[in-house]
Amino acid sequence: MGNQVEKLTHLNYAEVPTSDPNGFDPDDDGPRIGVSYIFSNDDGDDDQDDNLGHFSSVNNAVSHDEKPFDPQDELDCAIHYRDECVYERSTGAATQSAESLLNKCRPGDLLEFVATGQYPHWAVYVGDFQVVHLHRAEIKNNFLTDVSQGKKGRIVNGLYRYRALPPEVIVRNALDHVGSRDRELYWRNSECFAAWCRFGKREFKIGGEIRIGKQPYRLKMLFSEKKSHVLEFQSLEDVIMEKRRNDQIGKDAVMQELANHLNATHEIKEDHFVN
Repeated sequence: MGNQVEKLTHLNYAEVPTSDPNGFDPDDDGPRIGVSYIFSNDDGDDDQDDNLGHFSSVNNAVSHDEKPFDPQDELDCAIHYRDECVYERSTGAATQSAESLLNKCRPGDLLEFVATGQYPHWAVYVGDFQVVHLHRAEIKNNFLTDVSQGKKGRIVNGLYRYRALPPEVIVRNALDHVGSRDRELYWRNSECFAAWCRFGKREFKIGGEIRIGKQPYRLKMLFSEKKSHVLEFQSLEDVIMEKRRNDQIGKDAVMQELANHLNATHEIKEDHFVN
């Protein structure tokens, strides 16, 4: 395969160190690293790593039998870079049909299309009923109604808290890359590309940050008013990958996965101290 870029694959909670559901170890003062990504060629979804889908086209077939989006299974979360909140999502944001979105969109808006059991798909509205988006290893310019594929969507300009570029710059960023594909791409998925168009930050690009030393990013997952869990990451790209994975499997599955790991960790600790 030569010098191909390898995909990132998620390590499940059983393979990484975490602690209690609030993300804190009783013997420590800070959150533990709860999840990690390594380089691998295994990935079964064509949107999580859109720019690499051509390496495994047979295995990346998408099922279009999606279930209606269930907002109750969406996980509230926030991303912090050191002490600054750079992303925050609370559940309950209304979704609309593609036709309804057309009446509200303005050039430069970010759109998110959602369906239960699938990764969210992001796009940039560029005017004239059209969007630019990263899909199956290519940046395309299509009609909004075609991109939605029957899914409901919403405008998500306010999720990331970075300062947005002027609308004309956002549109130009998107249109300038239409037709780019394969190794010409610098974004891991549709969300990273759309967010880069709007905010222009290199952190959304592949390799935009050097992964060394500390983990300055924290993903706080809010399961209820009293239950949360914090994970640490070395880059914004890694946080987005984990957040999107959680969106794909849903809140209940994330809670169960985490509970299974914490129970297993507790059993390992007990075995360690048995004489």
